[in-house]
Amino acid sequence: MNTHPLTRRRLMALMPAALAPLALAACATSQGGAPGPGVAPQVARVEAYLRHVNLAEEPFTQVWPDGAHGGGVLTYRPGALDMQYTAPHAMELRASGHHAVFTDSQSGSETRIGLAHNPLGLLLDDPVRLSGPVTVTDLHQGGGFLQLSLTRTDNPSQGLVTLRFRDSGTSLTLYEVHIVDERRQVTLITLTPV
Repeated sequence: MNTHPLTRRRLMALMPAALAPLALAACATSQGGAPGPGVAPQVARVEAYLRHVNLAEEPFTQVWPDGAHGGGVLTYRPGALDMQYTAPHAMELRASGHHAVFTDSQSGSETRIGLAHNPLGLLLDDPVRLSGPVTVTDLHQGGGFLQLSLTRTDNPSQGLVTLRFRDSGTSLTLYEVHIVDERRQVTLITLTPV
């Protein structure tokens, strides 16, 4: 585990990736390309999951683009995300609608970030819609998992979010989020069940 402290400048450089919570590496699949017409039921399942899920204080770990590690607890419900970091030190990300606020208790800084052009914004509509302004670029399933990649329809270069779910056949459980920001920096967030 990387234990060097995050400076405010270094943290700000990583901020877009850290926010977007939320993949090119995750999307590297054997088939590639846009999903075909047969995936509509699976997209509908993911959309329903994101519209009704209520993750409360789920433990998570995060790997930033430079390999630094952190973690804490995450709370997500349609339209809102709260990430309380305990490592590498106390920090908080609160996001809802079109804005996010990042607070670093170590430096005392507070940063406000617009989400209209940030991949994290893909997951914060209420209700979440995986059509229209959001495009599903890739979908794979099998072996008890389902993976879905999302981007903005009008500007896919703004980032890509890949969600990985455990799939029991009757229910989905989110366990990993890969985010690629507009600079192609990859952030990985893994939910770690207790």
